[in-house]
Amino acid sequence: MPGVFGKRSGDQPWLPRWARKLKITGYALVLMSVAADFAVGTNVTFSPVLAALPVLASAGARRATVPAAAGAVACGLFAALAIYDVGVPAVVLATAAATIVATTFFSCAGVVVVASQERELAKVHTVAEAAQRALLRLVPRRLGPLVMAVRYVAAEAEAHIGGDLYEAIPTSYGVRLIIGDVRGKGLAAVETAADVLGVFREAARAEPELAEVAKRLDAALVRRPAREEFVTAVLVSVPDAPGPAAVVNCGHPPPLLRHAGSCREVIPSVAAPPLGLQGLVGRDYRACPVPFVSGDLLLLYTDGVAEARDAANRFYPLTARLSALPATDPEDLLDDLLSDVRAYVGSELTDDAALLAVRRV
Repeated sequence: MPGVFGKRSGDQPWLPRWARKLKITGYALVLMSVAADFAVGTNVTFSPVLAALPVLASAGARRATVPAAAGAVACGLFAALAIYDVGVPAVVLATAAATIVATTFFSCAGVVVVASQERELAKVHTVAEAAQRALLRLVPRRLGPLVMAVRYVAAEAEAHIGGDLYEAIPTSYGVRLIIGDVRGKGLAAVETAADVLGVFREAARAEPELAEVAKRLDAALVRRPAREEFVTAVLVSVPDAPGPAAVVNCGHPPPLLRHAGSCREVIPSVAAPPLGLQGLVGRDYRACPVPFVSGDLLLLYTDGVAEARDAANRFYPLTARLSALPATDPEDLLDDLLSDVRAYVGSELTDDAALLAVRRV
């Protein structure tokens, strides 16, 4: 899904920049050792250092021919040094030759093993990507009175599926949105997210009241086998005709409403429990009306953005930064916002993050 999901492992260089620099430094040291061998005379040899060539070449290589070629070069250089170092005992030269051959063999074997594991991992990623597409469908650019955009950023470079969820669907009651965060880990969290989205897609079309949709989601989680997962979520209903939106916040970070250049949090008058915990808390879900006129923008997000921290352990000031961003189009706004978050943190996010921006037009 171009423009929706964050960076994937295939977008990363095979070796990080610091590793490439170390590799170049290693090659330079080997060449310096060969030069030193010729400089110090015929009674001393630095030829064992040549065993490092195939090892260096194998770092980041995907084909065994790379360390094999480096091993061949090392053998050629060793032959030249052996002819020159006439005063070096034969047993020392024989040991150096055996070391070069052995490291070349093991370097080639290591590349073959890593390449095989990478192919298996690629197959797993393909399946994960298909599951992600089925779980988090592509949100349309225009839906009813809304222009919208979504971004999903996985904290781990190799991760394709997480516990964050979102959806936007048209109904006879207007456009209904959800964004949520499963409080759990691994495949169990993915399964919970899939259940929540499945119930939401049916209940959002069937229930006239948004609070009833939240109740059905809660009931669906309660019926699941006893587990520790629960879900914080925000549900939004935007009527097709002019009028306020309805928001039900189920223990989730409050949405942000940008109106006339200012930005504020949409905080419900009565706190509601996360989905799956309503029976324990004993509070009903209630919809809060929110003025939402043409030109307004509503941002739904998960705590991967709100709890991002800089080097001084300070939280990202989402409300102030969103208000300062000049973009009005949801696509451009989310791109700018994510770039700003990464610049603030100084690296990639440490938690999964989902963002859904909708603008009434």
